[in-house]
Amino acid sequence: MMGLFKLYFLYSIFAIFPALGFGVDPALHINVFDELKLGESHAGVFQVQGFHNESRAFLFQDSWRNVRVKEDVAEVMLQKLRDKTEFTVLATLKQERLNSGVLLSIHYAEHRYLELESSGQRNEIRLHYRTRDQRQHTEVFPYSLADAHWHKLSVAVSISHVVLHVDCNRIYERVIENPSMDIPSDTTVWLGQRNQAHGYFKGIMQDVQLVVMPQGYISQCPDLNRTCPTCNDFHGLVQKIMELQDVLAKTSSKLSRAEEKMQGLDGCYCERSCSMNGVLYREDEGWTDGCRNCSCYNGTVQCESISCPPPQCPPDSAPAYVPGTCCKECQPVCLFRGRVYVEGDLKSVRDSSGNCLLFECQEHSMQRVENAPCPELTCPESEHITLTDRCCKVCRGHHFCVEGPSPSCVENSECVNLEAGSCCSCKDGYSALRDDSAYCGDIDECAEGKHYCRENTMCVNTPGSFMCICHTGYIRIDDYSCT
Repeated sequence: MMGLFKLYFLYSIFAIFPALGFGVDPALHINVFDELKLGESHAGVFQVQGFHNESRAFLFQDSWRNVRVKEDVAEVMLQKLRDKTEFTVLATLKQERLNSGVLLSIHYAEHRYLELESSGQRNEIRLHYRTRDQRQHTEVFPYSLADAHWHKLSVAVSISHVVLHVDCNRIYERVIENPSMDIPSDTTVWLGQRNQAHGYFKGIMQDVQLVVMPQGYISQCPDLNRTCPTCNDFHGLVQKIMELQDVLAKTSSKLSRAEEKMQGLDGCYCERSCSMNGVLYREDEGWTDGCRNCSCYNGTVQCESISCPPPQCPPDSAPAYVPGTCCKECQPVCLFRGRVYVEGDLKSVRDSSGNCLLFECQEHSMQRVENAPCPELTCPESEHITLTDRCCKVCRGHHFCVEGPSPSCVENSECVNLEAGSCCSCKDGYSALRDDSAYCGDIDECAEGKHYCRENTMCVNTPGSFMCICHTGYIRIDDYSCT
């Protein structure tokens, strides 16, 4: 009896998700390759081996190609789409890494009625369309197709929903504004590019189709329409249940041991503490971290940027940054040849004989500094660069950061080479805490709305970045979405 009960239980799991039978009426199906007669007269497009051998595949390679559907053929295609509210775009593709290109574009002048784009630079899939009130709208799906691997792509649009499938897995389902397929005459249809100058897709495409139905993805992934499980499905599900039973038994044992340990901790006093840069701080302890005042509160590090009031310096001094400090401090200055230099500044000049002399600002006067011998340069004389803080010339492209960045790039900052020196630049995810970018603070992408966390997730800020945490009861789809 128990065996029959398990069998009934497993069958019930599959029966929860019924699907309707699916067949594609030829009048509602558009094979873009067949309509375009691709490969016969299109430069920059070559027939190659595809994901399977049941249909032709084409390599889109050059950036000067012109793959546009002829006007009469385009009108026949658009007539099937015109005024429709439900349709599906299908494609099998292998896109080059980091390429950003348009798979299919249907537009009139600047109005994009339907355009599907894959951005390898931003790791996004973008659906451009016009709404019923004639506004341009773009729906962005964080997902990377440009990874040099084969993918099956399906974008199904209905009156108020869009569903994205990749490799027969439902990735996103969203409520959208009603799309408008009120397509005017003389609308152009492009494949693998937006127009003659922009949006060139690079890679291989196969089975590019338009199905004027909301469930067109079933023609690409027939298994999504199965009503009953196969034998393999049945045995696989039994195996999974047995594995889950084993995991449950092990977890129960671990939980029992943890409860015993927790009972022994009831009499302990636990003081909260904080850890930062490998240093442990006690509750309510404060410290200075670069250009921030930090404290430990309730086990969490809280930091605020230091506010630097402008220093009131006497006439013979000027505010300047000093290594190891965040705010500018008054430093002695030197007046030399009509310019003001701060303590420690170097200046090279030429005497009447053309010899280079090097001076350093020391205690309000420019003191002569002994020149070190100059190394022999290996670049042509036309590539020599003359510097103001030394007598020795350098070759163009000299790596100043190797010598030691100036000003010193301290916290979350990187040294950047310039033609005649170097400067500091904040790392990605950080913003400058002072004007020379030597100290940089973390950007809270969650608080500032600069994140990509989508439905069923919570944004959590991390140093230099962020992460999307699934809500309770949801599992991860990708880095940004849960279901």
